[in-house]
Amino acid sequence: MTIKLYNTLTRTKEEFKPLEENQVKMYVCGPTVYNYIHVGNARPAIVFDTVRRYFEYKGYNVEYVLNFTDVDDKLIKAANELNEEVPVIADRFIKAYKEDVAKLNVKEAVHHPRVTETMDDIISFIEQLIEKGFAYEADGDVYFRTRSFDEYGKLSHQSIDELRSGARIQVGEKKDDPLDFTLWKEAKSGEISWDSPWGKGRPGWHIECSAMARKYLGETIDIHAGGQDLAFPHHENEIAQSECHNDTTFANYWMHNGYIQINNEKMSKSLGNFILVHELVEKHDPNVVRFFMLSVHYRNPINFSDELLMEAKNSFDRLKTAYLNLQHRKTASLNLTQDNAEWEEKINNLKQRFIQEMDDDFNTANAISVLFELAKEANIYAQQDQTSTTIIDRFTDLFDEITTVLGFSLHDTELLDHDIEALIEERIQARKDRNFARADEIRDQLKEKGIILEDTPQGTRWKRA
Repeated sequence: MTIKLYNTLTRTKEEFKPLEENQVKMYVCGPTVYNYIHVGNARPAIVFDTVRRYFEYKGYNVEYVLNFTDVDDKLIKAANELNEEVPVIADRFIKAYKEDVAKLNVKEAVHHPRVTETMDDIISFIEQLIEKGFAYEADGDVYFRTRSFDEYGKLSHQSIDELRSGARIQVGEKKDDPLDFTLWKEAKSGEISWDSPWGKGRPGWHIECSAMARKYLGETIDIHAGGQDLAFPHHENEIAQSECHNDTTFANYWMHNGYIQINNEKMSKSLGNFILVHELVEKHDPNVVRFFMLSVHYRNPINFSDELLMEAKNSFDRLKTAYLNLQHRKTASLNLTQDNAEWEEKINNLKQRFIQEMDDDFNTANAISVLFELAKEANIYAQQDQTSTTIIDRFTDLFDEITTVLGFSLHDTELLDHDIEALIEERIQARKDRNFARADEIRDQLKEKGIILEDTPQGTRWKRA
């Protein structure tokens, strides 16, 4: 069965047909690196990592590109507030991003282009748009002529007239038309900048991805992906400038993940309800966080709360218990020669169901349901008087096969000594801060891992149970 995916451009599920046999050219919009990432950033990282993993599972070679926006207004503002240089802040939070997503078992991209390292390509891209008449310079700024692209609005399914009614020219802008968007910004005094044919400045947001995608993947790519919030205007503008520049289709398939809500409210910094990933994975098993993110179809919105995460942990633990019970049962199993055809067929059918669900627009929610069915059958088998090591291995192999694609692990991992010491230090600080809830939480967390704490006048001691 071939993979079908929902294409935002056509609003239909389409059979995936790569530009080159067994190759996938995939570009995912990455973060603006001015701060730590939040759970809203984590969702596309997990979702499209899983898409990549599944393509690889089906035998494709995936050239996966995820960019870093390492210069923009937010970075400049952060640099001014912290009295640091923009590149210093960018380096810090690129490192933090990689550490955070690695804990969520997100694979490293094949290419991680940065805007500041692609500046010559961006400037050349803009020059060619001007030469072709699709862009114009105005007192150090450069704008794209939106009306010059007849298909503008085809991704967001809006007409140019609908867009025109809400467009405004902001103070300081020198656009010919309110719909025109910025390709190059003239530098303000003291701002980080680059030399260009139009004077010192820096690129607009949209042009960056077009230039980076072209540089690393070519003029036409298979899949362009990102959060739903990027569809308009970011991806719409990418299409316009790329197709005018390249004279060909920019991306054949567009994928967008749904929004995240926090406690049934839209996540926003103004509401103070955003959750940073590096704090989240200190409190919760990253495997459970990833499991939770994939328990809802990627195009649907997902509600995030401590209660729902705890429910996910309980569900995850059921899968883990079934898996670990199999491993324990194997020690008492025999290399039986009896006919295992019935169990072989059940396992094979579950594998085919997993593939069927993932082939249908990467339906991880249904794929996880298959995992629970696998756990149910595994539990039934493990309770038999006699079990075969062959069938035990077939069960565990399929568990490993599916969870490797989904990117989480059911293996029982033992805490290392330095991890235990770090948690004890955090507990000591929490008690000093009178945050007794967090202190108790850490004690319980360690207890679950078989680590017993003893508080003495000389300090906290620990031992493995």
